[in-house]
Amino acid sequence: MITRRFLTLLSLAVGGCTPLEALNTLVKVDKGGGLVASGVSYGPDPRQAFDVYRPERSGPAPVLVWFYGGSWNSGSRKDYAFIGRTFAARGFVTIVADYRVMPRHAFPAFVEDGAAVVRMVRARAAEWGGTPGRVFVVGHSAGAHIAAMLAVSPKYGAQRDIAAFVGIAGPYDFYPFTNRVAVNTFGNWPRPAETQPVGIAAAGSPPMLLLHGASDTTVLPRNSESLAQRITALGGVAQFRSYPGVGHIEIMTALTATFRKSAPTLADTIAFFVANGARPV
Repeated sequence: MITRRFLTLLSLAVGGCTPLEALNTLVKVDKGGGLVASGVSYGPDPRQAFDVYRPERSGPAPVLVWFYGGSWNSGSRKDYAFIGRTFAARGFVTIVADYRVMPRHAFPAFVEDGAAVVRMVRARAAEWGGTPGRVFVVGHSAGAHIAAMLAVSPKYGAQRDIAAFVGIAGPYDFYPFTNRVAVNTFGNWPRPAETQPVGIAAAGSPPMLLLHGASDTTVLPRNSESLAQRITALGGVAQFRSYPGVGHIEIMTALTATFRKSAPTLADTIAFFVANGARPV
């Protein structure tokens, strides 16, 4: 199983890289897409920027936005170049976005940033060869929380811009807060229910697929089950899918060609988006 310890050892072997930088260096990624715009700004803060990856094949492509994890306090779009290349190779114009993080920026700053990214990307999709219209959104871990907050409620003004959402190992129902990260990030918000996707979910959500590793001990699978049940109860479309023997990191690294056999994360994500209107080039 791929763990954080494995990635740390990998980074040491490469020579001082961060674990995800090492992953970018060593993993095999599908060919057929590349970086076409770097550091596109969507706000005044240095972290309010995203990179754009485009398929090599011509023709308008569906647009996908990726939000990475990192406990709402870390992460860099540059570490996720392998995500941009993977989805671009599969026929999507792919946006990998940074957002403001703790400790300088507490909730809801990072969710507001996610909404700003989605709105800008929809408005400017044609500049990068994207199909005009709503965008497809994917997030892992804390990034899945951000994406879910946008998808389940009109509160942040991006719900109508999202065609479909795939959440990978996301925390959606974790109040009361029982760990330091959650307390530091959300504990000062006066209405805790508003920090939870299950707490703000309303009718009108786009179709969603919630993927979770059954062996995930970082974010428990019940988070995905709970959100799926809530959306279904509201009359929406939400599928929950569990991968036996798969952990929190492994479900994300399975997006790479090197580790793809460990979980069908990529195939399930692409199939769900195609079923909901995506037409990859």
